[in-house]
Amino acid sequence: MKVQALLLIGAGAAFSTPLLSYRQANACFVVGNQVLPVEVADSVTAVQSRITCNASQKTLSGVPDVTSGGVSFSSVNFATSSQTALQFALTKFATKTPLASTDLAFFESALDVYLATEAGIRSVGGNLAIKVPKFFLEFQVSRIQTAQGNAPKAAGLQVDHLLGKVTKNAAGESKALLDQVTALAKVLA
Repeated sequence: MKVQALLLIGAGAAFSTPLLSYRQANACFVVGNQVLPVEVADSVTAVQSRITCNASQKTLSGVPDVTSGGVSFSSVNFATSSQTALQFALTKFATKTPLASTDLAFFESALDVYLATEAGIRSVGGNLAIKVPKFFLEFQVSRIQTAQGNAPKAAGLQVDHLLGKVTKNAAGESKALLDQVTALAKVLA
């Protein structure tokens, strides 16, 4: 009876372990073997068909340079800037006025390469400073979609929620920069 109980416990542990390695294995940007959090693994599944990798050019934590929709991570890499992560994001990912005239496809492609690079960094246990510009891009995509009459339905993708993600992850940034982000959250048209 004890052997059967141990086998059942072992089987339960095996089934409760996230089955992420299969999904990770197909993504050219997941270069390590660290198990990814479920939300990151889900983003891998969501973006991998839109991502190509340049294995001869490495970016953060040895992750290959990734491209989506003509946007390469190396062309929007916050880490190569002398600015802070939030300064860079506010400058590089500024929207147009009126907001609805902003090129949503560019922002979605930039977000894809940030999501892919973050997954690659997490797969090797690297530094997660990328989260500030990544959340800012998600925030900007949500703002643009809202202005274009297609506001995200999921609570986690709405402007107010993403404002909280940006400000939480950018807590070490200046109040002036954080105030700029807060002001942007009120401009949805």
